[in-house]
Amino acid sequence: MAPPANPRRGRFITFEGGEGAGKSTQIQRLAATLVAAGIPVLVTREPGGSPGAEEIRALLVTGEPGRWQKISETLLHFAARAEHLAHKVLPALDAGTWVLCDRFADSTMAYQGYGHQLGRAPVLALNRLVLRRLKPDLTLILDLPVKAGLARAAGRGGADRYERMGKEFHERVRRGFRDIARREARRCRLLSADGPVDAVAARVRQAVAERFRLVLR
Repeated sequence: MAPPANPRRGRFITFEGGEGAGKSTQIQRLAATLVAAGIPVLVTREPGGSPGAEEIRALLVTGEPGRWQKISETLLHFAARAEHLAHKVLPALDAGTWVLCDRFADSTMAYQGYGHQLGRAPVLALNRLVLRRLKPDLTLILDLPVKAGLARAAGRGGADRYERMGKEFHERVRRGFRDIARREARRCRLLSADGPVDAVAARVRQAVAERFRLVLR
C-alpha cells in the first residue's frame, strides 16, 4: 500500500475477526510492542471510541438479537463511525499517532453485509459517504473456526447481542471476512487466531514488521 501523502501522518491498523478471535488481547500486545519501539499509539474500538459513538454502541450490543432491522443496524454503525473518525481517529493520525482500532468498516461488511445478508453494495455506498477515501494502512483479520470462537466468547460470560446470534449467522460472518481478505489482499492479512496467545502475537508482530519495515521485539 502506498505511504500516506503526509509523511508525519500516523499509521492506521485495524483488527478484525469473529467472536472470540482474541482481537482485544492482540491489540494490547501490539500496542505495547510499538510503544517499546518508540512509536506513539492510540488504542480505540468500534462501535464506540468517542463519547457519541459509545452511546450508539450501547444501542447495538444490548437487547435482543432481532431488535433492529438490518439496514437500521447498519446505519447505526456508520453513525457511530462518523463520530469516531471526526473526534478521535483522524485527529490522532494527523498528529502522527499510530491508531490501532478493534474493528472498523470490514466488520460492518462482514456482520451486516454478509452475516445479515444485506449485501455488499449498500455497505460500500455508506463506506464512500462516511470514509471518503480513508482506508486502513493494514488490516489484520484474526481467523478462528466459529465453534471455537463462540466457546471462547461464552467463557467470558455476559454474552452481548451479537454473540447470541445463531451459528449460521457467525458462519456467514467468517466467510465474509475471508472473502474480504481475498478481495483486498494488499491491505489485509488473514492470520490464524488458533493456538497460544504468544504464538498469535508473534504472527501479528511479524505482519506489522513486514508491512512497515520495522524491527519489532
